[in-house]
Amino acid sequence: MATQQNIWHPNLISMAWTRSPQYAAVLGCLSLLSIGSLIAEETTTQPVKLVHDSLGTISGNNRWDWWQARTAYVPGAKPAWITTMSETGKTTSHDFHDIFQSISHDQGKTWSAPQLIPSLQRRTRDDGYEVAPGDLWPSWHAATNTILATGKSFNFRGGKTEDYLQERVSYAVKKPNASWGPLRFLELPKRDHAGYPIIAANAGCTQRYDIPNGDVLLPIRYARDPKNRNYTSTIAQCSFNGEKLEYQRHGTEINIPKGRGLYEPSLTEFDGRYYLTLRADHTAYVTSSTDGLNFDAIQEWKFDDGTPLGSYNTQQHWVTIGGGLFLVYTRRGADNDHIMRHRAPLFIGQVTPDSLRVMRATERVLIQQNHATLGNSGVCRISDNESWITCGEGLLRLGQRKGEHNKVLVVKITTQSQRNP
Repeated sequence: MATQQNIWHPNLISMAWTRSPQYAAVLGCLSLLSIGSLIAEETTTQPVKLVHDSLGTISGNNRWDWWQARTAYVPGAKPAWITTMSETGKTTSHDFHDIFQSISHDQGKTWSAPQLIPSLQRRTRDDGYEVAPGDLWPSWHAATNTILATGKSFNFRGGKTEDYLQERVSYAVKKPNASWGPLRFLELPKRDHAGYPIIAANAGCTQRYDIPNGDVLLPIRYARDPKNRNYTSTIAQCSFNGEKLEYQRHGTEINIPKGRGLYEPSLTEFDGRYYLTLRADHTAYVTSSTDGLNFDAIQEWKFDDGTPLGSYNTQQHWVTIGGGLFLVYTRRGADNDHIMRHRAPLFIGQVTPDSLRVMRATERVLIQQNHATLGNSGVCRISDNESWITCGEGLLRLGQRKGEHNKVLVVKITTQSQRNP
């Protein structure tokens, strides 16, 4: 006679448990807890209402487009806004030449005719290379009462062939009521923390953060192998005395092996924490830090509903305004397949600092697409409740506006929101 055995299989236990009244009660409690957690997370970051207004524009000419345009605010009894921009050829990529500036004294309503900055012209070195300042980002450095513009050098062998391995972190300084100083270069260590060589380092298009003691937290990118154009990004802490920028140390070396790695990093500080956004060929990433140097693991940019943000192969930047943290970006999925790399329209969206996601309901268009790219923008912070976005239209030759003059567009963002005590 066969012996009957009681065999309790986990699946049978699960099936029996899920049919019980106790399971239903526990599930209900867990659901309430989950909903409560979601509500708490959503209400932690209150949406900040923004108002944005278009300001005066700066027009290109028959020969040149104005590209990589960014604005610095000079405070004082007679405040000024200074926009620098690269003189850029219309027929090919990276045909960068001299740096020009345009000035407004009426809060951006009108701008002066662009004027050449003689110290920031494209010049020929003794070895035949032509070197052009580029991808500059000018910002007011409050501790020294100067404008510090950081960026990179573009280097053309024989004046024609771009050689990215020659790139360096470049900078220039302007004191109030004085001309711009010469193009200078930041000296960096020969090797990084991991022992790799630091090659072709630059700070092109990166948004820096100045800490209260006057030191500069400068995002840079560099290659580790001259035969592999794959970039690593980091934050270099530098001292600045109003004339010379000097490297002190650098933080986490952030890299992915895919494509060109991580580059054009931009940094800001919000509520005592630092936030870093990074460009990649196929997407964009974000991370945060307590000290602006040592960062957590990166994560892909997403909306708060979990779907990818869709920003890729171009830069993103930060706005802190009205007690909120915001991202400026371009992305796929905006009826913009006709725009190269989906680099228009230009969006702004509020970020939840804890989850590092863009709140989809807050997304707004800053600059509408008009058959030009808008990927190379800059942020000028005026106050806690006002920032400007500056962007030179790009690549008109690829669309319906071929032959037109490009424009430098400026948008003022304001808010009446106040942070709760």
